[in-house]
Amino acid sequence: MFQINTNYQKLPGSYLFAAIGKKVREYSAAHPDRKVISLGIGDVTQPLAPAVIEALHKAVDEMGAAETFRGYAPDLGYDFLRDAIVKGDFASRGCGIQADEIFVSDGAKCDCGNIQELFAQESRVAVCDPVYPVYVDSNVMAGRTGTYDPETETWSNVIYMPCTEANQFVPELPREIPDLIYLCFPNNPTGSAITKAQLQEWVDYAVRVGAVILYDAAYEAYISEPDIPHSIYECEGARSCAIEFHSFSKNAGFTGLRLGYTVIPKELKWGDVSLHSMWARRHGTKYNGAPYIVQRAGEAVYSEAGRAQTMAQVAYYMENAKTIYHGLKEAGYPVYGGVNSPYVWLKIPSAMDSWEFFDFLLENANVVGTPGSGFGPSGEGYFRLTGFGTKENTREAVERIKKL
Repeated sequence: MFQINTNYQKLPGSYLFAAIGKKVREYSAAHPDRKVISLGIGDVTQPLAPAVIEALHKAVDEMGAAETFRGYAPDLGYDFLRDAIVKGDFASRGCGIQADEIFVSDGAKCDCGNIQELFAQESRVAVCDPVYPVYVDSNVMAGRTGTYDPETETWSNVIYMPCTEANQFVPELPREIPDLIYLCFPNNPTGSAITKAQLQEWVDYAVRVGAVILYDAAYEAYISEPDIPHSIYECEGARSCAIEFHSFSKNAGFTGLRLGYTVIPKELKWGDVSLHSMWARRHGTKYNGAPYIVQRAGEAVYSEAGRAQTMAQVAYYMENAKTIYHGLKEAGYPVYGGVNSPYVWLKIPSAMDSWEFFDFLLENANVVGTPGSGFGPSGEGYFRLTGFGTKENTREAVERIKKL
């Protein structure tokens, strides 16, 4: 009889956002006359930038002619995109990243989940709490997290780094020494950011204890304050201890196109073994490359027109986050985030837990958000709202909440 990976049986019945989607569908089916507004999932609503559309059309035309047709993409990405990424994201910041250290993929979520394959099963994992669920769930699937305690909502082999009001939602260095450290800044879900000096402390710590930082920079385009690093490689020593993930979903609206990239510097090694070479082997074995037309669209993001157009979209979503932040603050809610991130982290009334508040908003305001407990134990008592909706729906949702 075949055997299964029983680690999957340790996971909750469904992914957080799938559970939310099910609740909303059931509510909408029961109340078809009510307009439900979602400020929950981090999906974009604005159409692709004109420069991106133009690049897509051109690439599609190329695919229709024998002399310009493209088949399988290079495993690690086309040179034209990798060169554009280096120039646009790293060169001006003095990060020293080379094009052959960039691995193009179909999104940061996949890479964040798959990267753990490079590390031993007994590796200790440290995560911010609250945390993007993929970081923990992918390690559960690999059998790395130990046993689950439903009372504390924690895994025995995971080192939780609480991010609370007391520390401005920025984690402190863990007392237990981890092997892998997941960091996401600007943060999902709290919207908090970290200064370069604070991030340098993490890099110094990782070098000192021999840990690898898995740095999710998916929201770096939303940074507005000057002392917030856009890349961990702005910090001295990061090339020897950090892997960085980037997404085109949030900065350029590619949630429907799917494109991202991961950076693994060649200095990052275990003894004489290069993690860059390991990931190249893994990538080439399990992945056939992002589509040519999508990579051309990604290249267009770095053009002069593409940069201006996508940053205008970022400003649109940040204006929505500002509307949520100030609207709920006026209504008397303690709110955080919304400055360097499109997420607003709302402290809910103490009489409710976060799922009760979800139901309360859905039933009384027909507004959907994300319960904080879905991101980990320290998320209980909070609620995530996103600026990725339309301007009109965002304003209407805030007014509905203010009237409660």
